[in-house]
Amino acid sequence: MTDMDTSATATTADWGAWQRSWDRQQEWYMPDREDRFRIMLDMVEALVGPAPRVLDLACGTGSISARLLARFPEATSTGVDLDPALLAIAEGTFAGDERISFVTADLKDPDWPARLPYDSYDAVLTATALHWLHREPLVALYGQVAELVRDGGVFMNADHMIDDTTPRINAAERAQRHARMERARADGVPDWSEWWRLAAEDPALAGPTARRFEIYGDHADGDMPPAAWHARVLREQGFGEARPVWCSPSDTLLLALK
Repeated sequence: MTDMDTSATATTADWGAWQRSWDRQQEWYMPDREDRFRIMLDMVEALVGPAPRVLDLACGTGSISARLLARFPEATSTGVDLDPALLAIAEGTFAGDERISFVTADLKDPDWPARLPYDSYDAVLTATALHWLHREPLVALYGQVAELVRDGGVFMNADHMIDDTTPRINAAERAQRHARMERARADGVPDWSEWWRLAAEDPALAGPTARRFEIYGDHADGDMPPAAWHARVLREQGFGEARPVWCSPSDTLLLALK
């Protein structure tokens, strides 16, 4: 099922190639991206089993859902996002797979959960997406997520969580990461801007991409509070436990258990 506008997908496109291209572009920023996905799914299996009902929050092209369904064939997923271009890729990639559905919704809209096909989920998963929210709307979103996760269920957020108390460590990590990214760029890996330029040139994605930039502009500008802030807020919003289960020098996978 889907409630996204499918008119833009009438033009044939190689959706699998676009999915792989998105993954490569994201890996340009996060070479350990697959590590966080692996740990995320390890913890899904450990806490809610191998056949979960999952909400893929701010799903983008469906990167989490792709790995979820490959590892757990009996899982189901609901992907929710607002980006029409990334949703077009997701819908094209998973066309015909009844285990997954997509919903177009703005997570800053207080009524977005009403658009979902289910009232509760075993797991709500998100990666590299919620940092575009500022703290106040993120607190509100965490409260909504707590209501969607069943008792005993989990929420996991893998994202940039910056500890401002360690400025020298942060600066060294940032310099090393940027040097690595420049080497990857020299090898032909597209960065964020280049990837979107290519998407705008594809007849199947030109319309959705134009609408995407009308919604977001060049890039969203949110907050990146430290992991301790996320854990505290999630407990305040109704989760019983919350802590990191994986981290890199710049990113954290934070798990909250209902």
